[in-house]
Amino acid sequence: MKWTMFETFTLQEKMKQFFRIFFPILVTQVAFYLISFFDTIMAGRYGSADLAGVGVGASLWAPVYTGLTGILLAVAPLVSQSMGARKERDVKHIVMQALYVALAVSGITFVLGYFLVDPVLSRMDLSDEGRRVARFYLVSLAFGIVPMFVFFVLRTLIDALGKSNVTMILLLFSLPLNVGLNYLFIFGKLGIPAYGGVGAGIATAITYWILCAAVVFIVLKGELFQRLGVLRHLYRPDGKRIREIVRLGAPIGLAIFSEVSIFSAVTLLLGAYGDVVIGAYQAAINFASFVYMIPLSAASALTITVGFEVGAKRVKDAVQYIWIGLGLCLAVSLFSGGLLFWQNEAVAALYSNDPDVIRTAAHFMILAIFFQLSDAIAAPTQGALRGFKDVNVTFLLTITAYWVIGLPLGFYLERETALGPDGYWWGLIGGLAVGATLLLGRLIQIVKKTKEEVTE
Repeated sequence: MKWTMFETFTLQEKMKQFFRIFFPILVTQVAFYLISFFDTIMAGRYGSADLAGVGVGASLWAPVYTGLTGILLAVAPLVSQSMGARKERDVKHIVMQALYVALAVSGITFVLGYFLVDPVLSRMDLSDEGRRVARFYLVSLAFGIVPMFVFFVLRTLIDALGKSNVTMILLLFSLPLNVGLNYLFIFGKLGIPAYGGVGAGIATAITYWILCAAVVFIVLKGELFQRLGVLRHLYRPDGKRIREIVRLGAPIGLAIFSEVSIFSAVTLLLGAYGDVVIGAYQAAINFASFVYMIPLSAASALTITVGFEVGAKRVKDAVQYIWIGLGLCLAVSLFSGGLLFWQNEAVAALYSNDPDVIRTAAHFMILAIFFQLSDAIAAPTQGALRGFKDVNVTFLLTITAYWVIGLPLGFYLERETALGPDGYWWGLIGGLAVGATLLLGRLIQIVKKTKEEVTE
């Protein structure tokens, strides 16, 4: 069902509109995330080396995936603007050029993986089995890279046309599919050999192919897409259009990459501590990432609502939406923090049967409480800044907080104090806190500047 933004006059109306946008985005984000979540949990049930291998593989893949798909997010504003300007004929060209970008991105991913995976894994103090699982988990995922990027382009198109419920249903369908395939390939059922953690990569690649086929079928058969002529003809690469997509999407992708990759960097640095610490770290980060889906979804909802109000020069209304998003994220952060404080061992036990992994992960989850609070501020603030079209400065602030402050601080604390692996956690906590403060300060500055421009 198509739905459009409308002007609101009361806080209650704004909350209703915000959650009407937020909920489908949240369901979609969580469904996509749970593919990796079940990979990690089910691999952990097979063995601690499999948990560590899949955890390392997923950590190497996550920043690449999120950063490169961030570039493809440019499809959304381009399609939306074309539809709003009644230039419907442009949509099919935008989508085709975005698919060319997706294929180029897939090629870059293959090349990077071929040359970098083995050298990176060889530097980690993983067991031979953990290293083998990580390598072949990534090799298995590689067979699903092309359909995954194609799916992302078409999913973004569908969302931009107001049909986000379609992608939500597709991703909800993918969950039991992925769990079932994991069960077959990890544990070896129905005559299929037991591949352990590697089977999670095989299952995920197959899931990507099925999702891609489903979304292509929907686009080919859907009445709206037929009218727009999407995927009806093969158009030549258009350098101007491709540059436009990359120019809009690159700052978004780089900002996302810089944020996600710091967690992967810590995983690599923790490699010196062996499978138990890496597995425990991955378990704690995996749960924290699950909770992070709410701030991430709120950020997307704020980009839409704030952008809508700023475009209409209603800055006061935009600020009210920002308070709604921040309030939601802080409330969820406090709730999850309480859960981790009182039930950290129970949560850790979801990820492994190994007592050492459970004990270490439970300890790490206590530390994760602190940076969840910073995430609850930083993520919605970034979403609001994108609503103001403030993308480049957001990227620079993110780089500074995570890579100039957070990671060097963690490295220092781990090497020069008795904190050991906890030092990296405190570095992350410090970097995220600085990032949240800088981003919030930038948002206050932009709001003030925009108000002055509107009143002139």
